[in-house]
Amino acid sequence: MTADTAGIAGIAGALAAGTDVGLALLPAGPEAGRGGQGLVRRLDGVPGVLFKRYLEPGRVRAAALAELVALRLALPPDDRDRLDAQAAWPLCRVLDGPHCVGFLMYEAPAPMTWRTASGGSRLTEAQYLLYPEKPATQGVVRPDPEQRLALVLELLGLIERLHRLGLVIGDLSHANVLWSVRPGPAVHLLDCDGVRRVGAAPVLEQADTPNWSDPLSPRGSASSVDGDRYKAALLVGRILAQDPYLVPGAPFEPLPGVLTERQLGLARRVWEQAAGPYGTRPDPTAWLLALGTRGSIPLAPAGPPVPRPARPVDDRLFDGRAPRGSIRLRRPD
Repeated sequence: MTADTAGIAGIAGALAAGTDVGLALLPAGPEAGRGGQGLVRRLDGVPGVLFKRYLEPGRVRAAALAELVALRLALPPDDRDRLDAQAAWPLCRVLDGPHCVGFLMYEAPAPMTWRTASGGSRLTEAQYLLYPEKPATQGVVRPDPEQRLALVLELLGLIERLHRLGLVIGDLSHANVLWSVRPGPAVHLLDCDGVRRVGAAPVLEQADTPNWSDPLSPRGSASSVDGDRYKAALLVGRILAQDPYLVPGAPFEPLPGVLTERQLGLARRVWEQAAGPYGTRPDPTAWLLALGTRGSIPLAPAGPPVPRPARPVDDRLFDGRAPRGSIRLRRPD
């Protein structure tokens, strides 16, 4: 077995078990992206897997990253597969000696990209849902009104499941949500190393994306479930109205054909509630009830979820199934 083969085998084992992998084992590949906190590279010989290397590893909370890896592994297989399809979740940490320098993650699904006129490939970020088509973005396959609503429902469902796991997402914006309507409406969350348990410290301190911050968040406080709810409302309103600057409190006017009259009336009530005081914002369930096709009843604002321990993780959160009982019916006389 060659050194390269041994390295690839070691990576495969680390991905399956969530165990740490040494930096020296990673076969260097081309750069795939760059952000304010890290550099993302492909791995030669390991298709579909990316390595995010932190620019300032000395600031990394390695234990927080290990907890995210463990949380994923504790999910039932079906839930884990759905999480992998919808989020760039940390699969295992990368160590350089005793220091955590990054992590491995799966690449976003191929339909979450589009081709530029010059033949390049770009991620299909949520920003392309917020602006009308331009000559430079003609390669983006646009959603019809029904698909636009379906994308919002997919995103709300993902946020709801992460909150039910006792997690805070933090930096939700147009730049870290991907989407596609091929073969059907789907979403994918980036920067998942920014996610943390309620009450726990994040892997790295993160700043909000400009124009996506919670104006009522207590000064100097960490990201919160209530902040997630406000940013979820921003995504809902801005995507449905195709307005990159819309905020709760402003008139909510979705694009024609996106919502029925019933849905619009319910959604406006939830939208108004999203502009309320800190701690009163509607959770994703309220939005799902308003925007869904079934009838709904008014709900009081939900409080923040009770923090859950890292294990055991509640199962069936990502497959939408729950145990069902039975009802014994009396036989007619």
